[in-house]
Amino acid sequence: MTGSRRETMTMMNDTHSQLRQLSTQDFASFGLGDVAYVRPVEMDGTAAFAIHAADGTPLSVVADRELAFAAIVQNDMEPVSVH
Repeated sequence: MTGSRRETMTMMNDTHSQLRQLSTQDFASFGLGDVAYVRPVEMDGTAAFAIHAADGTPLSVVADRELAFAAIVQNDMEPVSVH
C-alpha cells in the first residue's frame, strides 16, 4: 500500500470512528446549517415549493422551484429536492 493510500485509509477510519461516537441529537443536527430541502406543496389551491431545514423546520414557501434552489444557494446551503 502506498503512503498516500495508507493516509487516506487512516483518515477514513478516523472519520468513521468520529461518526460512530455522535449522539442521536448530534446526528439529527448533522448538516443542519448546510443542507435545505425543497418539496412541492399546495398553498391556497396553488402549486408552490416549500423550503425546509435539514431537520424539517419550515423556512419559506415560494412559487417557483428554481427560486427555491436559488434562495438556498444564496444562503450558503446545499439544496436537495424531495419528491
